[in-house]
Amino acid sequence: MKEPLGRAEAEEYASWFKALADATRIQLVSLLARRREPMTVGEIVEVSGVGQSTVSHHLKILAEVRFVLVERRGTSSLYRINENCVSCFPTAADVVMGKPVPEPPVCD
Repeated sequence: MKEPLGRAEAEEYASWFKALADATRIQLVSLLARRREPMTVGEIVEVSGVGQSTVSHHLKILAEVRFVLVERRGTSSLYRINENCVSCFPTAADVVMGKPVPEPPVCD
């Protein structure tokens, strides 16, 4: 029998799932993952059709769990997908569901 998931690991994965438990945040992650290049809030608003304050709010949540990285350039902020987190997210789901994986994912 396998050992249960450790508390710290479970809390990390829960924060990821919680961050993705919103349709707008899923849209923003998808947009940034497909673009594969940094975007300003204004560019994201234009493409997504979601208001500026809503986009900013959701990007903040996504940045807190490191799905999105922020690069400051002068007075502007550029947002891009964190490739490490996107690539390890499916593995995190496998770990939670008890599927064997080579090693636990780490989102940096």
